[in-house]
Amino acid sequence: MQWDDAELPAWGTASYARFWVCLEQNGPWGHSAITQSHLDPEIGATLERACADHGGRLLLIRRPGPHADEPHEGAHTVLIAGCLERDPWLLTGEIDDPAQLLALPWDLLLEDDPDAATERLPELEETRDPALLVCTNGKRDVCCAVRGRPIALQASATHPGAVWECSHTGGHRFSPTGIALPSGQTYARLTGELAELALQAERRREVPDELANATHNRGRSCFKSPVQVAEAFVRQHISERKGAALTASGSQAADGVWRCEVSHNDGRSWTVDVTSEDGPELRASCAKTPGPSTVWRATPTQ
Repeated sequence: MQWDDAELPAWGTASYARFWVCLEQNGPWGHSAITQSHLDPEIGATLERACADHGGRLLLIRRPGPHADEPHEGAHTVLIAGCLERDPWLLTGEIDDPAQLLALPWDLLLEDDPDAATERLPELEETRDPALLVCTNGKRDVCCAVRGRPIALQASATHPGAVWECSHTGGHRFSPTGIALPSGQTYARLTGELAELALQAERRREVPDELANATHNRGRSCFKSPVQVAEAFVRQHISERKGAALTASGSQAADGVWRCEVSHNDGRSWTVDVTSEDGPELRASCAKTPGPSTVWRATPTQ
């Protein structure tokens, strides 16, 4: 794969999402899984739009293994991760009808207290158990299916119920990719062993040292790309494992440089300038023609 050979950094490539809503939908998924599956396309499009309008993302999930082309039978498992920027929480439960998710209090999924969501959907409850979502949306990009499914199957054998295949998350070029919940920490180039580490660390609400580098750390989804880069840069620089120990923000100056501020909950802070540059011409996905890639660079100013 071209991206493997190029060995470009993964920092700053996590899809932006301030909360995640994950809906179990069995069966095959098309290129646009939300509207090209056995899920009612009108319900799927409405839910996807509601999430996007409030800064979140909707994903379909399914249990690792074979996927018969049959309608979904029985209840749908739901995972909802919120308050990603401060103290992430995770809700789980089962619903009979995906349309029930339309009752979610979207704005409140950004807040500290998940009770607002459970009041609307009493089928859900908060859990301390983590989840790992591995992208396997082969109709979107064949690499995700070929590389992601074996990883999901291997990890789920050790952690049944905690590992899910998921629809497109962005970043096929870094497959196998994964998202740890509730943190929204996003990883690249997973192996079975690294998936295991990611899930174990998420249980402790940490980012493991083995994944806190430019090869594997795509970033925290609650931040925009340049801010992801700054946070990841500082995290590796100070060897900080605790996920919520760091907060970050940033804005773009007239010269295109992003000036980012990264703060530690112990009072320390860092200013990091983040810039982008054109990398080698590579395929963004299997079906696309090669084009300029983007490489992020981080420079501490203090």
